[in-house]
Parts: sequence; structure tokens; C-alpha cells
Amino acid sequence: QVQLVESGGGLVQPGGSLRLSCAASGSILSLDSMGWYRQTPGKQRELVAFITGIRSSNYADSVKGRFTISRDNAKNTVYLQMNSLKPEDTAVYYCSLWGLRAGGQIRSWGQGTQVIVSS
Repeated sequence: QVQLVESGGGLVQPGGSLRLSCAASGSILSLDSMGWYRQTPGKQRELVAFITGIRSSNYADSVKGRFTISRDNAKNTVYLQMNSLKPEDTAVYYCSLWGLRAGGQIRSWGQGTQVIVSS
């Protein structure tokens, strides 16, 4: 019963920056991995970045060098710093958490936050 709430989306000009936040609550473990996905109409949801419980991170090729994922375990929050934004970054961004529990794997999703990159 992990709950995830995203915030920080909005309208930004190309080349600008946004920082997305995902606040988690519930039965969260520091070893859980957390990540960001994005989706546009008619396309599958794609993984943007994720960070593990030991703070190892990975990024989609399209965002490498521009986006940075981080987490603050004290605040149960994961962030996505997005710099040098491009119109093709426009999407609904979703936060996700996954991990292992005694009963098996768990997976939680937030409701999403809209990012629009346009002049």
C-alpha cells in the first residue's frame, strides 16, 4: 500500500528546466527502487530514469546528460531534475516504486504530472 504523489510539472520553454518530485508514503523500504516514466498519447509508457536503494541510477539514452534522478530517504521523496528541455520531452511523467516483500514483488504508480515544453 505504497502511495506516490507527483508534483512539479508545468509549462516550460525549450532549453528550460523543471524539477519533478514524487512523495511516497506507506510501507517503503530504503532498498526499494524508484523511477520515472513518461507517456504521450498513442505511445507506450517509457522508462526515463530509475534509482536503486543503493543510489545506482540509469537513464534513457534520450535524456542522458540532461536529466538527473535523486532520492531523499529522509523525506521519502524522489526527484527528477530536468535541464535543457526539448519539445520531445513533453509527456505525462509518472513516478513508480518497485521492490521485494515477503509476499512477492510490489509495484506502485503515481497519478502523473504533465510536462509541456513549448515556446
